[in-house]
Amino acid sequence: MQTAIATGVNEPLAFAEREVPEPGLGEVLVKITACGVCYTDLDVLRGHWPHARFPNIPGHEITGVVAATGPGVAWPPVGTPVGAQILGDSCGHCDYCVRGEQILCLRKRFTGIDFDGGYAEYAVLKAGFVSPLPDALDPVGAAPLMCAGLTAFNGLRQAGIRPTSRVAVIGGSGTLGTLAIRYAVAMGARVAAVGRSNRGEAAAREVGAERFIATQNADPADALKAWEGGADIILNAAPSTAAASAAFGGLAPDGTLVLCGYSPEPLSLATDPLVLNRLHALGNPSGSPHNARETLAFSAAHGILPDFTPIGLRDANAALDAMAHGQSSKRSIITFA
Repeated sequence: MQTAIATGVNEPLAFAEREVPEPGLGEVLVKITACGVCYTDLDVLRGHWPHARFPNIPGHEITGVVAATGPGVAWPPVGTPVGAQILGDSCGHCDYCVRGEQILCLRKRFTGIDFDGGYAEYAVLKAGFVSPLPDALDPVGAAPLMCAGLTAFNGLRQAGIRPTSRVAVIGGSGTLGTLAIRYAVAMGARVAAVGRSNRGEAAAREVGAERFIATQNADPADALKAWEGGADIILNAAPSTAAASAAFGGLAPDGTLVLCGYSPEPLSLATDPLVLNRLHALGNPSGSPHNARETLAFSAAHGILPDFTPIGLRDANAALDAMAHGQSSKRSIITFA
């Protein structure tokens, strides 16, 4: 099989041919249809994940078809279309795992970071961490739903979104942000998009944002406060902790800031409004397998897929470079014939 391999921090991907692996106990071999190129892949290559294994095959926005099953696997059977997410394994017996919150397990392992992922024609994955792919979803376009979609959908749900909510999405022109806008609108909420410039305004309004705030022209907190008293939820989809901090003052009382995107610097929040207005700050590390199923079902029911550009495996370095320089508006998705 053809593979792309992360050999070390700040090194370009290398390409090599490897033998197709065999699934072990509790594992399935997935013939990959598509794998999205995610900002987390770039973070791994920049050294922002200290525990990442090198060399390793990156990629965790995976769709494909089960090609073989290992010992002890009763489901999914061979031929099942599935998706795989960044959460690839957990201990299975801690309190978090047994209540279905494997994403909180202290021994969780990540696809494409702790073990080989989807920048290859085949991947071996834990059977309990793949999700059935609804027939209504295009298997290529659905690949980013396994990370960007899951993170946005679960972030809104964890923040307590309601049909009456005012939701601000920071970084609304990226894949995660655009999906967050679309999910929030489909859930009945009203949405404001926040970006650095007006460049993304037309696209944000096209997917349902009722207003757009350009931070180069206005203070985001002040602009959100002028929106009927503030946002009930601010979802940060941008890879910038500072952007989240700057908007925090735009929350309405009892509002929640949810970090889906962030950068290495600490989150800095003003304590007076935090305490006096009972504000909340929430981190959202993607989701558990049941959240992935809910995301896929909701996406299928509402026809939600990201805009994307299909690429070949050997185009992955160029896609990552474009992402690093802010030159990609659509999700690049590696496809395999």
